Amino acid sequence: MYRVSAAATRPESVAMKAFIRGLPKAELHLHIEGTLEPEMVFALAHRHALRLPWDSEQSLRAAYRFGSLQSFLDLYYACTDVLRDRSDFRALTAAYLQCAREQGIVHVELFFDPQAHTRRGIALGQVIGGIRDALLDAERADGISHRLIPCFLRDLGAEAAHAALDELLHHRDAISAVGLDSSEIGHPPRDFAAVFGRARAAGLRAVAHAGEEGPARNVAEALDRLHVERIDHGVRCEDDPELMRRLARERVPLTICPLSNVRLGVFDRIESHNLARLLAHGLCVTVNSDDPAYFGGYLLENYLAVQQALGLSALQLAQLARHSFEASFLAPALKRGWLMAVDDYVRAANLNGC
Repeated sequence: MYRVSAAATRPESVAMKAFIRGLPKAELHLHIEGTLEPEMVFALAHRHALRLPWDSEQSLRAAYRFGSLQSFLDLYYACTDVLRDRSDFRALTAAYLQCAREQGIVHVELFFDPQAHTRRGIALGQVIGGIRDALLDAERADGISHRLIPCFLRDLGAEAAHAALDELLHHRDAISAVGLDSSEIGHPPRDFAAVFGRARAAGLRAVAHAGEEGPARNVAEALDRLHVERIDHGVRCEDDPELMRRLARERVPLTICPLSNVRLGVFDRIESHNLARLLAHGLCVTVNSDDPAYFGGYLLENYLAVQQALGLSALQLAQLARHSFEASFLAPALKRGWLMAVDDYVRAANLNGC
């Protein structure tokens, strides 16, 4: 988990943590496979009689030293091998949703990688069924609403993405959009224009990872060739001032993952992150946790990290929460309701301009 500074134990910091925890928030960039904690890896391996390349939970966690996105992905996919049946995916999702409830998350738009499982011989119905079981449980028990977004693995290529979409369309009622993730270098958005066109024709919305390890032009290409409604990451947009102006003008949301960006070397430290600058330029930026089991913190820890490192005020944090609902795929009336809830929460907090 993210380790806060010693200053975090001061009364004002404790109060800020409580403020963030209670702030209604949506999480829009969360890979459910990335919530697989070492304890669950070992528990599921034991259940399925699988032999792991690590001798303990501690040695697995010690392997979380990533020099690049690809080195992270290699470990990430090795760990997902323990996910074998519907109950595994249900348990994984339920564990995340329990954390979400405790951190004040009221709506989640959850990514999963169908190809990472079907290529291992796991039936897609087992994957979607288990995830949906937990999502519906949380909706009934805690009122956490959701959208489910399968992502194409760009390193497997467009042909494989078309095949994945064919299978996904048999589960059309379970999914709201499609996304694009995995290694960005060498796999530009334009390669996937046709499959995204098919998805849109089927009534699915679209998002895509772009401008994380790849250049700013990938962000523009995702907008122009894939016609996505929001950009996952997108922090490289700052390299192109005209693109920045476009993103602000068109209110294209960026689902930014601060701790992930530091752990994968996009920024050398959290104090160097450009989130505050993007916010100041009028962009619709949101805070998310990406793959929190690997990157040191869930949504609360990401909010705390940027608040402490970038000196964000409580009002700026509330603006980030508002953006999370604005950028969501909730119906307009539900968005308005949550925006009002954020405003009510801020008024009740009596911040006095803080």
